[in-house]
Amino acid sequence: MPEHSTEQISATLDAVYREESRRVLATLIRLLGDFDLAEEALHDAFRAALEQWPHEGVPANPRAWLVSTGRFKAIDRLRRRARFDKALAELAEHIDRDTHDDVGLDDASIADDRLRLIFTCCHPALAPEARVALTLREVCGLTTEEIARAFLTAPPTLAQRIVRAKAKIRDARIPYQVPAHAELPERLASVLQVLYLVFNEGYSASAGDAVTRSDLSGEAIRVARLLVALLPEAEAQGLLALMLIHESRRAARTSPQGELISLEDQDRSLWNAAQIAEGTALVEQALAAPQFGPYTVQAAIAVVHANAPTVVATDWDEIVALYNLLLRVTPSPIIELNRAVAVAMRDGPASGLALIDAIRERGDLADYHLLYAARADLCRRLGRTIEACAAYQQALNLTQQAPERRFLERRLAEMTG
Repeated sequence: MPEHSTEQISATLDAVYREESRRVLATLIRLLGDFDLAEEALHDAFRAALEQWPHEGVPANPRAWLVSTGRFKAIDRLRRRARFDKALAELAEHIDRDTHDDVGLDDASIADDRLRLIFTCCHPALAPEARVALTLREVCGLTTEEIARAFLTAPPTLAQRIVRAKAKIRDARIPYQVPAHAELPERLASVLQVLYLVFNEGYSASAGDAVTRSDLSGEAIRVARLLVALLPEAEAQGLLALMLIHESRRAARTSPQGELISLEDQDRSLWNAAQIAEGTALVEQALAAPQFGPYTVQAAIAVVHANAPTVVATDWDEIVALYNLLLRVTPSPIIELNRAVAVAMRDGPASGLALIDAIRERGDLADYHLLYAARADLCRRLGRTIEACAAYQQALNLTQQAPERRFLERRLAEMTG
């Protein structure tokens, strides 16, 4: 068999890693029953490929080769360690006996493995922050350092969070499976919440020098696409639609210098028409289902914005009506705030300001910078300069993202002349 250059094999392996590594890992977790052992096996398999493929050629089915090699490498590891722990010898024999080279390597089984992995990482028995970290690490393949940087957490703290989550899965014997139909609504809600949190951090970073984190929002969309393909439930479709329509505005949300641009000042010709069309179609599918939930309603609101030529020409009646529905589905002071802004656009700033002040007087969202930013904007539009300045300053005090701070500082400077 002809030898292949190391450079060619390295390039092929890089492509295979990008396309297949998460699929291979998901199947190895199913076969081996352990996250850490599966990750070791994955790396061993790719190392073996780098050594063998230059001489043997790239196999016809690289994914199956990697799974089979990873499985054998894991069994070898366990047998070597068995000198110190006899239980590992039993585990190695169990894996060798109950799994084989071609077990569940068809496309349907691989898809099931990925779905199992998503539901395992997002199990409600895990703490919410652990679900996010584990999903980004195991499903998306982000490094511990990347995840820690995105969520402003020290890497050792993030690493411990992932270790504890894996230990919880092992010790509580959380099953590596798609939940039964009766359990699906609760379990799917947990998965969607994780994807929503990841996307939000990518779409509007909570702190730092950039408005957005395209790597995080991109990963959330990728996993949401996978989820919809494997499990086309209405709320999964609604969440993917919401992500796509928000993501469609990315290019218009910041200037070339990275400065934040408000919705009313965005160049709508920069909005991604293909993402808007795909999101709109998904919303229509979700709304046609017998049951849908808050992500679908939020996506419907985003569709109204996305298809309006300008802020003034937006159908604010429709948006307020959808917020009314959203509040019935999932009451929340943040949704109340968003509705108040929509009411201000429909009925005038005084009407919106009254609703915002009602939220504020209840003590809700006391530490939420967007409440004060919204109040400042409405006071500015009403000519109430002193109140606007005070609200802009409160928003500034609570804002950690650098572009948002500069945006608020510019508004405050305009008010003070």
